Amino acid sequence: MQFNGFKKEGIDFLKKLKQNNSKEWFELHRHEWEKNILEPNQAFIKDMGETLQILVPTINALPKVGGSLFRIYRDIRFSKDKTPMKSKIGLLFWQGKSHRMQSSSFYMHYDEHEYFIASGIRNFKPPLLKTYRNYIQDEKQRERLNQILKNLTAKGYSLPEPKYKRIAKNFNKDDKFAYLTLFGAMYAYKTFKIDETFFSVTLLDRAFEIYSDMLDLQQWVYEMERSAL
Repeated sequence: MQFNGFKKEGIDFLKKLKQNNSKEWFELHRHEWEKNILEPNQAFIKDMGETLQILVPTINALPKVGGSLFRIYRDIRFSKDKTPMKSKIGLLFWQGKSHRMQSSSFYMHYDEHEYFIASGIRNFKPPLLKTYRNYIQDEKQRERLNQILKNLTAKGYSLPEPKYKRIAKNFNKDDKFAYLTLFGAMYAYKTFKIDETFFSVTLLDRAFEIYSDMLDLQQWVYEMERSAL
């Protein structure tokens, strides 16, 4: 299986799913999902995963639902959105043996309008938030992270909005890097409107270039995550 771009029929499927968001409709059209979403996504995961080994030899790239491809069924127990099906497709390549969602990763998602390419961890659960704040008590790590973020924003990448309004305890509010304690996640990203690149094999090149730019951040987050082990 070789990736030759995502399918326009896949975007059409997501549009129809958004208008007919039910498990019954999905099961009637599961063959469309398998052909136009599942198969090209598995091919992307396989080819991108092999390429990412250049950057991170131990990267996890599992071309299956529940592995590197997120499930399309929504877990409504933990979501404000109570529609049963997701109209957004998510893919994840993670490093390490921790839970994939709390592991430093290369990430991508797309819907009918745009695609989002990112690296890092998109949400710190309380144990990892504690690890992060402990890690940046080291001045060298604060300086290193600040420089990485500065380099990425200079290249046009975006960062998450700070989650907290107050500087964390045990940090000097006058420290020029104290703003780092306001984050509840650490990642960088770039978004694109659905374009011709999305439907071609050159998407692999675009994604790899972005992931290469973000490698220093991905590795910083990985080292931070492992500091608690």
